[in-house]
Amino acid sequence: MSGEDEVNEVVWQFADRDVTLEEIAAIQQELGVELPSDYVTCIRKNNGASAEPDLFELETGEQKVFGTLLSFDRESEEFVLDVFNDHKAALPAGAIPIAFDPAGNLICFDYGGDDANPAVVFWNHENAGDKDILMSELGLTATQADAMVRKKLTRIASTFTAFVEGLHG
Repeated sequence: MSGEDEVNEVVWQFADRDVTLEEIAAIQQELGVELPSDYVTCIRKNNGASAEPDLFELETGEQKVFGTLLSFDRESEEFVLDVFNDHKAALPAGAIPIAFDPAGNLICFDYGGDDANPAVVFWNHENAGDKDILMSELGLTATQADAMVRKKLTRIASTFTAFVEGLHG
């Protein structure tokens, strides 16, 4: 049986309240990006949810566990803008977090290439350097520091839909 025949039905669990298109538009404006429509459709009903099944593969073949989608609820401890602001000094330019894994790593959209269709990537927070510290301690330019922290990204899928379809048990 080919992989195309084995479509897993993802069940989203423990979602926060539904999110309006107006709330999403405001957050997009603050982030300075347009979020992919497949993600927007998902997050409206599955805001802050966990998924079952919850395993996914990096392009390297390494298996990881999905934790939760970040929340669009400003009162949440996992509010997407707070998470972005907490990590932006160590994230490469164009990496926008959308979910956590259980170990505190981030699943992000990577707007560093095609802004209309950002890939879904995994950001490993272990030994992730703050770009400003890398520039001052190693004498790197902003571009060099960004290239160094970009090495912490590993591609998962070309689209959010492909990422969700790749979740398995």
